[in-house]
Amino acid sequence: MTTARDKFGILLCGKKELMERVRKLIVASDEIHLQFASTPKFLTGRVMFRVPHIVLLDASFDRELLVEVLGTFRPQFPHVPVFAIATSADHRDVVELMKCGTTDYYRFSDDCKRLADDVRERLDGWRIERSQKRFLQLQQRAYDFNQIIGSSPSLIEVLQRAKKVIENPTLTVLITGETGTGKELLARAIHYNGSSSSSPFVDIACSALPETLLESELFGFEKGAFTDARERKVGLFELAGDGSIFLDEIGDITLAMQSKLLKVIESRTMRRLGGLQDIPVRARIIAATSVDFESKVKAGSFRKDLYHRLNIMPLKIPALKERKEDIPMLVKTFIDLFNKLYSKKIKSVTPEVMQLLMEHEWDGNIRELKHSIERAVLLEEHDCLDQRDFEFVTNSNGGAQVPVKGRHIETDPMTPEHDFSLVVPLNEASIEEVQRKFALKVLEFVRGNKRKAAYILRVSRPRLDRILKNGLD
Repeated sequence: MTTARDKFGILLCGKKELMERVRKLIVASDEIHLQFASTPKFLTGRVMFRVPHIVLLDASFDRELLVEVLGTFRPQFPHVPVFAIATSADHRDVVELMKCGTTDYYRFSDDCKRLADDVRERLDGWRIERSQKRFLQLQQRAYDFNQIIGSSPSLIEVLQRAKKVIENPTLTVLITGETGTGKELLARAIHYNGSSSSSPFVDIACSALPETLLESELFGFEKGAFTDARERKVGLFELAGDGSIFLDEIGDITLAMQSKLLKVIESRTMRRLGGLQDIPVRARIIAATSVDFESKVKAGSFRKDLYHRLNIMPLKIPALKERKEDIPMLVKTFIDLFNKLYSKKIKSVTPEVMQLLMEHEWDGNIRELKHSIERAVLLEEHDCLDQRDFEFVTNSNGGAQVPVKGRHIETDPMTPEHDFSLVVPLNEASIEEVQRKFALKVLEFVRGNKRKAAYILRVSRPRLDRILKNGLD
């Protein structure tokens, strides 16, 4: 529920006739909350009750009274702009009021448009600031450490070390772990739980850009630095300001780029391409990689000195197969997430499915598990996910599992234990009809589930439909 304190506050202080004319100039919006004071004597009391974003003050009152009131008001509320408005302008009044701390002076009605524009500009600035605050609140909620699901000892140890990192905003951090373990999630948690959370979090995928483009993105360039440099470009290190810059997959950058990055970390300064001035780097550097850094160092493809500079506070996120006790908690979290996203009412998974999920190797880690749950929730029409929803998940032997008569079997039709015969009358033994009957037999084998039948036959769903209808397509 929106309250007056959540709105843009404007205090109109002055005689009723003038303030009514001023009020009609103000942008009509549900976001604006108006307060009124009939005389400057009530100004400070009204503001103490609710501090407005702007004060519109009638300057036609006695000058000594206005000077006295502003002399009391301005020291208490130095950040509240005061716009003085009068029907006639006296140069001495203008000078005196400006000396007392009024932000600007307007003559009604000569300056009506300028007054309206200035109020609108303040309102727009407030809207932007409010959006930024709301965005920050959402980010802090989304990347709170409590959103990193799991209670396994290996994960808890990493999170405890990450929380210590927050206390040192200039400390360089290296996050390692397999693809899909949540390295960026941890990096954002470090940023949004720290003292610099209101500053930017800038991320870049180092492996996605060639060296020349990566360098210009990180450091920026001056106008004329190269052929297409028609104007100055600010680099990501500058844009990050006092915040954080996240260098994802840093293990893939070239040796030349490694040398330049090492200089930035050691000196905490950088230069734009084509520039001569050293620019301070205040942002925290958070690097991440899924490669084995030590092997790259031994092979000579990664600088040893840069590795040691990055590795001051290493955070290694364990793979999902190393913390399988977290799978039930993750499954519940993802089911709740996708229930809300897809308007579903899935309550749980069957014990057989949970066993399947616990036994799976999860080479794609949490990302793979999340996508598996999303797909299952999206396709399921009942309130419980069963084995039919996870035929794409393989067991430890690599065979996908589907249910037949209440138990698991391998979907490989070549397995002797699950052979079946196909009887076709000679007068119906066309290639089209044999293929159609074979597809029907497989479909019967998987209890009418076309997704499983298409998987076994190694064809797409649309092609299976065409086979069932017409034979060969």
